[in-house]
Amino acid sequence: MKAMILAAGKGERMRPLTLHTPKPLVSVAGVPLIEYHLRGLAAAGFKEVVINHAWLGAQIEAHLGNGADWGLSISYSAEGEPLETGGGIYKALPLLGKQPFVLVNGDVWSEYDFSRLPKKPAGLAHLVLVDNPGHHGKGDFCLQQGLVSDGVENAATLTYSGIAVIDPALFDGCEAGAFKLAPLLRDAMNLGRVTGEHYSGCWVDVGTLERLAQAEQLIKGRR
Repeated sequence: MKAMILAAGKGERMRPLTLHTPKPLVSVAGVPLIEYHLRGLAAAGFKEVVINHAWLGAQIEAHLGNGADWGLSISYSAEGEPLETGGGIYKALPLLGKQPFVLVNGDVWSEYDFSRLPKKPAGLAHLVLVDNPGHHGKGDFCLQQGLVSDGVENAATLTYSGIAVIDPALFDGCEAGAFKLAPLLRDAMNLGRVTGEHYSGCWVDVGTLERLAQAEQLIKGRR
């Protein structure tokens, strides 16, 4: 099973750190953020990882190389301009193949055990959901009896963690270009074809300098 790490964002909310350093290489407690994902994937038995990039992408390739330092084989999907989540994944599909793959947002930190993920989701996607953080109190989706929905009246919501298993069939009918992943997921949810799980462990969306500091505190507290 292959994995893809999304690493094409500019990280504008983390400036000035990201003016000259791509967000995946920003140091979190002394380690580039993306390396936590590589370590976690390798520990879970993954061997092949695809990373997309756009902003300062050459730095990412230079730093990570072919992935041998983590016992991985890394391939890169370079984007001339950001294609957003959906477009970036669609462009990388030739590298990912026809089987379901793990998808990880490059700008989150978590202790999630990737080996828990299903190798073949029951539908078109399987999402890992977390409790709503303070900066995203409304959440994203509902989880009921293992199925994820776009919203149920009076039902509690959870936040998408940025960790998922995706079946390439989710992209059937799509065309090359910039587009978001969320509308595809919502269409699949309406068909009852997105499963999910609730992860209650440590997780931080490292999207701002304040949350970067939060992640560092959590990591240092576990060392």
